Amino acid sequence: MPIVTRVTDLIGNTPLFELAVTAGGTRLLLKLEQFNPTGAAKIRMAREMVLDAERRGLLRDGGHIIESTSGNTGLGLAVVAAERGYRFTAVVDHHACKDKLRAMRAMGADLVYVAAEGDDSLATSAREDLAEAMAAARPDAYFTEQHNNEANPVGYYAVAEELLADLGQVDILLSAVGTGGSLFGTARRLRDLGRPARVIGVEPVGSIAFGGPGGPYWQSGTGTPPGATVGTAVDYSLLDEGVTVSDVDAFATARAVAQRCGLMIGGSAGGSVYVALQRLEEFEPGSTIVTIVCDGGEKYLDTVFDDEWMSDRDLLDRTAEHAVTDLLDRYAPAAPAVSEARNLVGAR
Repeated sequence: MPIVTRVTDLIGNTPLFELAVTAGGTRLLLKLEQFNPTGAAKIRMAREMVLDAERRGLLRDGGHIIESTSGNTGLGLAVVAAERGYRFTAVVDHHACKDKLRAMRAMGADLVYVAAEGDDSLATSAREDLAEAMAAARPDAYFTEQHNNEANPVGYYAVAEELLADLGQVDILLSAVGTGGSLFGTARRLRDLGRPARVIGVEPVGSIAFGGPGGPYWQSGTGTPPGATVGTAVDYSLLDEGVTVSDVDAFATARAVAQRCGLMIGGSAGGSVYVALQRLEEFEPGSTIVTIVCDGGEKYLDTVFDDEWMSDRDLLDRTAEHAVTDLLDRYAPAAPAVSEARNLVGAR
């Protein structure tokens, strides 16, 4: 690794983790985006949105970036703003992970809340309305508006390029849909490079992006809650199938993966992994399935991985966790032979 001079120089080239393999050779690979700075995929699109705004003359020296965020986009924008000399204001609610909010503040972001302390409901629509109004009232401000920003999916083109460099081909791309940038940006680039994948989007039960009934949900940073508008980054022309997953199953999967594999993934990634594990045998034998894990589970120690928090919201389900653990055991990749393991240790 060469010496770098900016944190954003460390973005990308994240590893792949083989979580499951069927007897027919179908494998589930996780693209571990928590190895990016800020521990999340969204720093990719945060950087691209700012660079795009600069190219278009929408951000000038000393300008002010404003965004509505549940956390990870805000973390990415906080890094980019610090590097490039911008002020950054994050419009947030108390539904967001507290550690994400603390980290944004530590990097110099101003936080503006749309709800009172103690109200931890998801307030996406209120956040976006306030962010838009704040930007309109400030001549030096730019509302990045991640859900409708054309640079959002472009920020993930490199994910497709990295996957093709590592794998040559992705058969199924199965991931959570929040703004839609990570899934559809990656899918679009795969298609443009002549390597299209079957695209399966996953959203929480209660999200409205795929036309289901709206309702409350706890999966953070994903889905489109009732009252919010599905953004333009959700490209239905690339979507082959949209499915929903409950908070209970998503969180049970994240917890089971941590306990079985020692790998911490976020709740929305848990939802995608749950769907993939349930359907592994449905896919063509020998298929390669990739799930983009947009962030790690360490940010959710006080929520998804906290038994009291889970119990208070009727989300803790040990039976569901055991069922996922059984699937992980059934499809566990073969461990390397002892001689191979010794060779790996010797190579280090």
